[in-house]
Amino acid sequence: MESLTAFLRPLAVYLGAAAGEIAGCFAFWAVLRLGKSAWWLVPGLLALAAFAYLLTRIEADFAGRAFAAYGGVYIASSLGWLWAVEGRMPDRWDVVGAAICLAGAGVILLGPRSG
Repeated sequence: MESLTAFLRPLAVYLGAAAGEIAGCFAFWAVLRLGKSAWWLVPGLLALAAFAYLLTRIEADFAGRAFAAYGGVYIASSLGWLWAVEGRMPDRWDVVGAAICLAGAGVILLGPRSG
């Protein structure tokens, strides 16, 4: 049970961070590319602040390692956004690429360290 919690907690933090980053960046996209009101930036900036805060909750010895592992989760989550929000289903190359990135994130975050 403890190992499951050790896996699920960082996963939840990373998924929350990804939601914050993607939503925050999409707010800027909506304003600058879709002509939405500048008021979209208010929740967008709050979402980006939540993203930054959540990444500090990852248990890692170094920020760069936590950020690098997050990259794989961000890529997979972005494809989820593509499908759920933008209505475009990821193709097989998107899925293969995301799987490779998630595998890399797992190696970075969970790989044995030698001091």
